[in-house]
Amino acid sequence: MFDNVVNMSSSAARSRVYITRSDMPECGVNLLKKECDVKVWDKATPIPHAELLKAVVGVNGIYCSLSDKIDKEVLDAAGPDLKVIGTISVGYDHIDVQECTKRRIRIGYTPDVLTAATAELTVALLLCTSRRLPEAMHEARTGGWVSWAPTWMTGPGLADATVGIVGFGRIGQAVARRVKAFDTARILYNNRSEKPEAKETGAVKVSFDELLAQSDFVICCAALVPETKELFNKQAFEKMKRTAIFINTSRGGTVDQNALIEALQNNTIRAAGLDVTTPEPLPLDSPLFKLKNCIILPHIGSATIEARNLMSELTAKNILGALNNMEMPAELK
Repeated sequence: MFDNVVNMSSSAARSRVYITRSDMPECGVNLLKKECDVKVWDKATPIPHAELLKAVVGVNGIYCSLSDKIDKEVLDAAGPDLKVIGTISVGYDHIDVQECTKRRIRIGYTPDVLTAATAELTVALLLCTSRRLPEAMHEARTGGWVSWAPTWMTGPGLADATVGIVGFGRIGQAVARRVKAFDTARILYNNRSEKPEAKETGAVKVSFDELLAQSDFVICCAALVPETKELFNKQAFEKMKRTAIFINTSRGGTVDQNALIEALQNNTIRAAGLDVTTPEPLPLDSPLFKLKNCIILPHIGSATIEARNLMSELTAKNILGALNNMEMPAELK
């Protein structure tokens, strides 16, 4: 049953926890080792679903990532002793939350600890896209840099620009604080509810359509829920300025990817920077990779050493809290 796993500790009296990949930061794994019988998929790649079904039989907790689909089939395979799912992510669309709720399986996630890292990456991707850094690097390396030229490699700046942020939760607010430092003219946001925190940056709540029409930079920080699935579709891109730059560091599912490809090919918008796609990883033959006006990163929004360590520790503490029938530091309610 536990072929292709690494046994991190063993005690028949301890709770059993399964970790879905071998490269989870050790700080969190070590916390679990102290109290649990921990078994780990022995590869630094997502565990195949069929293997996951075999591996979770009889466990009390599952430590997973966004790459792992924790559906009804997995919950059935684990059985009635499963008490908690701990995901090393702020997103939880890979987990069947409704089924977990029905079975009283608690879910832990990792909000807050990755906010700064993701906001930093969002601004970095925005600047990289708007100032055409990959293009410029390519030109410098391949002989295109012949001399200084007044209009060569130019792109729009943030100063005096209008930035629109869709989804004004923790990450959206952190992005707003960072772009404000670039002397932006206005920061707009679209969110289901008014956010008092917007006063800190002077951000103004507007409708989705108003944000699209007025923004020079449109940044998606929205969670993937049924209401935001393919929110950025053909109609949305057509409402943007032709000079607009679109940035997505939330979830690939918030974008109709074919519509985005068409918008970039037809210059409906100027450019896009994506840290998330559908699917992930993006196939190498995707048209997005062929476009000069699109920059793609491999979902590294939270990839600072500090953030990933904190995420691992929090995931472990969430699992331990549930297994000990105590409060979880970050439980999905």
